[in-house]
Amino acid sequence: MAQIDGLPPLSDVIRKHELSAKKSLGQNFLLDLNLTSKIARQAGDLTGCDVLEVGPGPGGLTRGLLAEGARKVLAVEMDPRCLPALAEISDAYPNRLQVIQGDALQVNALEHLTPPIRVAANLPYNVGTELLVRWLTPKEWPPFWQSLTLMFQREVAERIVAAPGTKKYGRLALLAQWRAEARIVMELPPEAFVPAPKVHSAVVHLTALEKPRFEADAAILSRVVGAAFNQRRKMLRAALKVMGPDIEDRLRAAGIPPTERAEQVSLEAFCALAREMARD
Repeated sequence: MAQIDGLPPLSDVIRKHELSAKKSLGQNFLLDLNLTSKIARQAGDLTGCDVLEVGPGPGGLTRGLLAEGARKVLAVEMDPRCLPALAEISDAYPNRLQVIQGDALQVNALEHLTPPIRVAANLPYNVGTELLVRWLTPKEWPPFWQSLTLMFQREVAERIVAAPGTKKYGRLALLAQWRAEARIVMELPPEAFVPAPKVHSAVVHLTALEKPRFEADAAILSRVVGAAFNQRRKMLRAALKVMGPDIEDRLRAAGIPPTERAEQVSLEAFCALAREMARD
């Protein structure tokens, strides 16, 4: 195992602080510092950057980010049991780690970090998708972050990078690829974690585009694709009837046959439909 700093191995940290992963918090601890350092490197050159980390747990990725040169790390942790372990990391990296105990969905990173900002996290399974959607759909663009380097269940990661016409193409792929370049950069087996989850995991790296690929209102586009893929086996005229009685006319105006199914519709066409829905 890599010795990336003067702190003890993560297995010792967990024993010392009597930490055990809680299923209710979506926790699976990654203890190999070789792997946490590799994930940190996937975020790119961190020199001169502040980093937002969500769900640091005992601090494996936190240590990797700091060792790789992050100017500052803001670690948001829901579990108060992890705070003493994170405090030890803060002592080892003076003035470079800020820990907030609380819900990441409620934290405004810009109140604590200075651009340029990157996000890197082994996201808790129970909030990972919601956080990603929030980061991808702010009203204003570019966002507060330059890039997102995030670990998900492998199936979720594959949905983020999926192409039109494939089984995994859906809302996540559309929202991610609308405003960012997304690619899978690492895969990890269940045995890399404690406790071992039942699924493989993967790290996705998303780089924010300067501007979205196609013009659309983020909130409207999110609602349209959410409704479209909620009933993906239905024709769009049926799946989107909740959007209004004139949905067939709006689909045709956007160049989409009303009998088309969502998985066959391109990002450009969905953005055209979102623009059409905005004309009220």
